[in-house]
Amino acid sequence: METPPPQQGVVKKKETRGRKPKPKDEHAKALKEGRKTQQQQHDQQQQQQQQHQPSVDEKYTQWKSLVPVLYDWLANHNLVWPSLSCRWGPQLEQATYKNRQRLYLSEQTDGSVPNTLVIANCEVVKPRVAAAEHISQFNEEARSPFVKKYKTIIHPGEVNRIRELPQNSKIVATHTDSPDVLVWDVESQPNRHAVLGATNSRPDLILTGHQDNAEFALAMCPTEPYVLSGGKDKTVVLWSIEDHITSAATDSKSGGSIIKQNSKSGEGNDKTADGPTVGPRGIYCGHEDTVEDVTFCPSSAQEFCSVGDDSCLILWDARVGSSPVVKVEKAHNADLHCVDWNPHDDNLILTGSADNSVRMFDRRNLTTNGVGSPIHKFEGHKAAVLCVQWSPDKSSVFGSSAEDGLLNIWDYEKVGKKIERTGKSISSPPGLFFQHAGHRDKVVDFHWNAYDPWTIVSVSDDCESTGGGGTLQIWRMSDLIYRPEDEVLAELEKFKSHVVACASKTEK
Repeated sequence: METPPPQQGVVKKKETRGRKPKPKDEHAKALKEGRKTQQQQHDQQQQQQQQHQPSVDEKYTQWKSLVPVLYDWLANHNLVWPSLSCRWGPQLEQATYKNRQRLYLSEQTDGSVPNTLVIANCEVVKPRVAAAEHISQFNEEARSPFVKKYKTIIHPGEVNRIRELPQNSKIVATHTDSPDVLVWDVESQPNRHAVLGATNSRPDLILTGHQDNAEFALAMCPTEPYVLSGGKDKTVVLWSIEDHITSAATDSKSGGSIIKQNSKSGEGNDKTADGPTVGPRGIYCGHEDTVEDVTFCPSSAQEFCSVGDDSCLILWDARVGSSPVVKVEKAHNADLHCVDWNPHDDNLILTGSADNSVRMFDRRNLTTNGVGSPIHKFEGHKAAVLCVQWSPDKSSVFGSSAEDGLLNIWDYEKVGKKIERTGKSISSPPGLFFQHAGHRDKVVDFHWNAYDPWTIVSVSDDCESTGGGGTLQIWRMSDLIYRPEDEVLAELEKFKSHVVACASKTEK
């Protein structure tokens, strides 16, 4: 199956995160063929230079052979359409061997059917339950039995980003190719059948305030029901939806919507403006180009930061006005794509960039209008970094995903420590301790699971590599990789003595 062509109005920046662009007509195809002929010699030279480097398929085959050793659990789910965002929702049920949890995804289609926001039910297998032979025998072309679609919302435009409200994760906000942020009560929204010509589902709330498209920069506040967004208009916009939602303790099973509104949400029409709108609490100006990502300070609804295509990292405080508190002019050497604030330490901020690196800043050491002085540069990716996120399980651990198809797990406490094995030091980037190589093209989004420690969901736009619509993977590395070394050695010693005892019984 070919990768679907992009919809009209897709710009260059968008293509770096979504599908690869395709020629739109025969003329473009002919031009492409012509360029192929001209570049044949150049391509052959490049192939000769790269002969010693393993191909994507060879790397994937090598990774797959190591799955039983590296992972405690792995579920591979081939998607019908690419997804640009994936998020964990609330946990629904706990059982002996696995837990059931909501999962939010998007479907970015070619226009033959509507774009959708998908609510799925996911079975998360508990640690040390899955057998090694089971997790190694997955079929990359099949749907996973652990992921089942529960509900479909027909989205007005493609879903570029999904964020859940920490105070009630049944409420999510989405970004699309428009200036508005759309807010959905996913439990009260009716299930829709995504067929060509179907009317859009109607958002429960529409947040207005941007003057141009806002596509990727979106965040929910951990402490208050606030929403933050950034866009092409170079602004950061803050909303409060406190007056529009009922108590987080509300049981939506009673049939009512968690979001207060005059009209019932549901099968609306294409005029999304018919939904109730909320104006901004504040608009913040300081960037000189598109704002690519935003995040709140974990302990304050008034403090937040943003990054953009102007290479700037900006810290804001709503209590002191709409101008930057600190503006780091040159946080990276290229566009910044992502930012995350450490939930365990308010001073640490991560940024990811098109310069292929992740940088960690201490906000106590930042100077306005100066060149950024990161505490450390993490350089393990070979292409633009698209997503960074701190682990909820250990304060020094974070993940980064990139256009090189890798999802790297880092621990800044390991920086400066050489890992010795059989007298030889392992040459890997400082701080890198795990590399998930199960995706065969750019990993556009991932999310740590707050309910199941060390469990991650990730999505990649690898339609061309897989012949499918992209790949979703849910995985958890073996705990022998991240636990304290003395604990691991003691367990392995116990295991060794058990094997020896079993072997001696067999010999008798």
